[in-house]
Amino acid sequence: MSTPPLEGKVVLVVGASTGIGADAARVFAEDGASLMLVARTEEPLAALTEELTAAGHDVAYTIGDVTDAASVTAFVDATVARFGRLDGAYNNAAMGQGGRLDAVSEVDFDRIMAVNVKGTWLCLREEVRVMEPRGSGSIVNVSSIGGLRGSSGMGAYQASKHAVIGLTRTAAHDFGPLGIRVNVIAPGPTETPMLDELRRTIPGGVAARIAATPLRKAGTGAEAGATAAFLLSDRASHLSGVVLPVDGGFLA
Repeated sequence: MSTPPLEGKVVLVVGASTGIGADAARVFAEDGASLMLVARTEEPLAALTEELTAAGHDVAYTIGDVTDAASVTAFVDATVARFGRLDGAYNNAAMGQGGRLDAVSEVDFDRIMAVNVKGTWLCLREEVRVMEPRGSGSIVNVSSIGGLRGSSGMGAYQASKHAVIGLTRTAAHDFGPLGIRVNVIAPGPTETPMLDELRRTIPGGVAARIAATPLRKAGTGAEAGATAAFLLSDRASHLSGVVLPVDGGFLA
């Protein structure tokens, strides 16, 4: 049998309690990784850790808030303390938002930017800090097809996801000489609690996007996770700065 692609690697999964983060964690574990799971809410995080541990995987969790620099430092350090190093990171923590740009409150706009943009930057900064001494590492950020095009009703969210792509491309240049690869996946409509919320806030919008997708279906968190697992693995050893849509052909 072939060696699982993430065998022997320690991967930090940020935003792991539900949706794409939880599904990706399941994929990474099956692919052989040891995992540190992070989210703000303990109950679903503990349940996922128990599920994966019961299946024979090496998994731990810690609570963290990506908008707080001290918290990010703490959960990255906790990963190294638990496993001895950090080989890969999946930065998935995010929040959505529906409504016209002129209807978004300043509080909501600031919160979206704090979680989706500042949070990604803080995670990158701390992950690189512990990867640099070893001269290797792979980081995958999560954007969206909304980071590659515009559409009505999700302007603040889309602005934040454009920014994640900008951060990733810059990080690929900054950290490539250190042996650290940084890539980004851009999922299309994916069956998650966030998609259910969009069905409520943008009536008909999700159905229209799926109808415009060549594969005529929403994606799954496992499909997004499998794509991220490839980018985290040594099979993608010469890929950095890549923006990889996981969208059923929507952007084709």
